[in-house]
Amino acid sequence: MTSPDFSTSEETFLNKPEPIVNPVTGDRMTILHPSHQNHGAYAKICFDLPPGGKGSPLHYHTSMDETFTVLKGCLEMEVGRKGHRRSLQAGESLQVPALMHHSFCNTSNDWVTFTTENRPAAGFERFLRGLYGLAIDGKVNAEGMPTNLLQLAVLLKYSDTVPVGLSPILFNSVINTLVWVAQLLNVERSLLKYWHHNKLGA
Repeated sequence: MTSPDFSTSEETFLNKPEPIVNPVTGDRMTILHPSHQNHGAYAKICFDLPPGGKGSPLHYHTSMDETFTVLKGCLEMEVGRKGHRRSLQAGESLQVPALMHHSFCNTSNDWVTFTTENRPAAGFERFLRGLYGLAIDGKVNAEGMPTNLLQLAVLLKYSDTVPVGLSPILFNSVINTLVWVAQLLNVERSLLKYWHHNKLGA
């Protein structure tokens, strides 16, 4: 099947230095170093996770390395395997190579601010912008995930993310099938506005 087109350009990719607020989950992200500046090879993103923020469940990336650095507060992480927890304090970093299981959340009563450095990053940045954009437009469920299954599949394909606990073969088979259907129906057109300067039809 055809994979999503990760090509991007400085003229068409959104570059928003100000925080983007997710109205459903309450967290904020700021793209400090957008991936278009280096042809998708790298991005640096700052996140603000509210008290009790669920973050992300246990998962891994097949080809993306990720480095977490806490700037303020405490970030709870699960790394390597389920139940292997680590608390990252301000000033501490943790590198998560491709294929390593990991999750993060905020179990404290204070906000936590942290950055992620992603290599490569073009698809992952599109995933995040799409996720936040759909939340702003009221097109996600109570957990902040897209209610449109085909939009969700396209974004998951971009994210290079596989949830732990599911068969990778089965998961990828389902996602690839849904992305194929999404391509037939041109579903990605509904997501373009989240990472391009101008909304379609504007």
